[in-house]
Amino acid sequence: MHIWRFARAPITLGLSSSSWLGVFVVSLFCLVAVAAQDPATAGRAGQRATGPGAGGPAMTLTTSAFADGGQIPAKYTQAGEQVSPALTWTNTPPNTASFVLHMHDLEVARNRTSDDQVHWLVWNIPGSANGLPEGVPRGGDLPDGSHQISASGPVYRGPGAPASGPMHHYTFEIYALDTKLDVPASADAFETRTNVVKAMQGHILGKAVYMGLFHRPQ
Repeated sequence: MHIWRFARAPITLGLSSSSWLGVFVVSLFCLVAVAAQDPATAGRAGQRATGPGAGGPAMTLTTSAFADGGQIPAKYTQAGEQVSPALTWTNTPPNTASFVLHMHDLEVARNRTSDDQVHWLVWNIPGSANGLPEGVPRGGDLPDGSHQISASGPVYRGPGAPASGPMHHYTFEIYALDTKLDVPASADAFETRTNVVKAMQGHILGKAVYMGLFHRPQ
């Protein structure tokens, strides 16, 4: 019995052993680079900011007056002194020219629409600012060049949800913009908010949110 063996002729590409090693190293480097760019394999140390400011830490908004998601003390509401709480924001995106602060009551459905209550709108806060002090005084035009309005006029309007209902969610939003807004205040806070929000579009570099709960004491 004979076993026939057929030898295969070696296939050569004209590469030396050192060249093959070079090809292997380059291929391995490319695979590592692709994996580093893959969101599924990227590090998950924390959520990053989006938009032009992406790559740095996300903006944050805080206050020492109450915990995020906690109950707002009466001092800052219509049941108390109704002074605005001190607010601080960090991680401002590069090239920020101004800020807009918007406080609103998510539970209110104004005039049977999706429009909610304007509790505080402050725009053209200087881009160098990192917060607002407690007790911002009444007045449409503030010393730092910013402007304010609410459903109560040119002043902070504290939470005032009725005691008979559930806690309302009062949301503070800070927006970092790459420009100042050429928006004058009108006599109507809701019209002013519409105009400010419209002017903000395409200029938002970052945003942060803080929320508190409140209804009047029984």
